[in-house]
Amino acid sequence: MQDAFLRRQKDRLLTPMAGSMFATIHPNVVSLVAMGIGLGSAVAILLQLYWVGLGLWLLNRIIDGFDGVIARVHQKQSDFGGYLDLFLDFIIYLAVPLAFVAAMPTVANLWAGLALIASYVLNTISWTTLAALLEKRQRQTVNRLTSMEMPTGLVEGAETIFLYTLFYLLPNQIALLFTIMAVLVLYTASQRIGWAYRNLQ
Repeated sequence: MQDAFLRRQKDRLLTPMAGSMFATIHPNVVSLVAMGIGLGSAVAILLQLYWVGLGLWLLNRIIDGFDGVIARVHQKQSDFGGYLDLFLDFIIYLAVPLAFVAAMPTVANLWAGLALIASYVLNTISWTTLAALLEKRQRQTVNRLTSMEMPTGLVEGAETIFLYTLFYLLPNQIALLFTIMAVLVLYTASQRIGWAYRNLQ
């Protein structure tokens, strides 16, 4: 929901850091490094080293936001780069909650984890199918932030970072937090379904 504003602030802060030092480093390499750090965060969760995991999670998000800046500054943008970045993001978005469930496999955590993953599946279908239809119709949405067209919704990148950070800070409340996020993600999917109904008739 806040991604358009925060993306501009992020680019303003990170662009000066993407100078000649990164001219020879491909943005896709940066994306892969970010994924490795994110997987390290999941390993820390498995070991119940939640503060270590939180640090790695935040570092993952910072580096993940840096690859696009490098691509824009050094004219290395590509559809594959955008696709890869999004795919690797989803690996981390799945690895983190799965690690929490594996670290604390209570019945409540298992069911809440299933609900969260199910909400991700439905939300992903809600925007990827919509993105394909928008590209087919050559429709440009306002404030395009990624390689794919995606109408805005309640839970986007910034909200995901905030909610995941709460997972690390309040691991004993993980079932409740998973459930809250699942509800919010499903609401986001419903927003996009509503947008599609109003705009694709």
